[in-house]
Amino acid sequence: MTLSERISSLTASTAAQLRERWAGRELAILVLTALSAGGVWLFIALADEVLEGDTRAFDRFLLLAMRNPADMADPIGPLWFEAMVRDVTSLGSTFALTLITLIVAGWLLLTRRPHAALLLAVSVGGGTALVNGLKFLFARPRPDLVAHGADVFTLSFPSGHASLSAVVYLTLGALVMRFNTGRALKIYAMSVAILLAVMIGLSRIYLGLHWPTDVLAGWAIGASWAAFIWTVALLLQRSGRVEERLP
Repeated sequence: MTLSERISSLTASTAAQLRERWAGRELAILVLTALSAGGVWLFIALADEVLEGDTRAFDRFLLLAMRNPADMADPIGPLWFEAMVRDVTSLGSTFALTLITLIVAGWLLLTRRPHAALLLAVSVGGGTALVNGLKFLFARPRPDLVAHGADVFTLSFPSGHASLSAVVYLTLGALVMRFNTGRALKIYAMSVAILLAVMIGLSRIYLGLHWPTDVLAGWAIGASWAAFIWTVALLLQRSGRVEERLP
């Protein structure tokens, strides 16, 4: 094979790889856009039902189902399980999520990925502002049917723990997926992120700190925001403004 033929073959192979790569990215952008829009639609639908009072029976039933019928101040299950649930819910606290975000952002900066670090900060900061704004807008009181299993200082709808844990952990899972090529690792990272967000949300209901619809709305808006941010990340990666891979 002559030099010109080798160059031609290499060029054709590279072009095919680039086409496949961009096609995959376009599909990812479409999927993420659909997920973001679906999350917003679900949040609006839940908010409408909550404002009209149509979720009251559902909220009461599920909240009371997690309580000892003989003592509504006592969640079902042994004391060690209740203590474990408190540990789980702390993974979605403001302190824990801020600490995790700062640790990962510092790692991104040290590995010379400043734009990815900035995107993470925007995701978490913007998500926090969005959720707090929605809490203020809806001003839904915390559940008053049962005793709270922990101290609370903010309003109820949507759940900040559920929404912000979805924002942080799903964003971190997406970072792992974008910065690694192994399919098993990608599936593992996103599965762990989803599991953490689900466990934290359920812990809020179990401890009597949120109505179930608070948590559902939190998951919806948190996942929607995370999908939106990652759509922006993919678009920025196309223009070379966000780093692609870790060394």
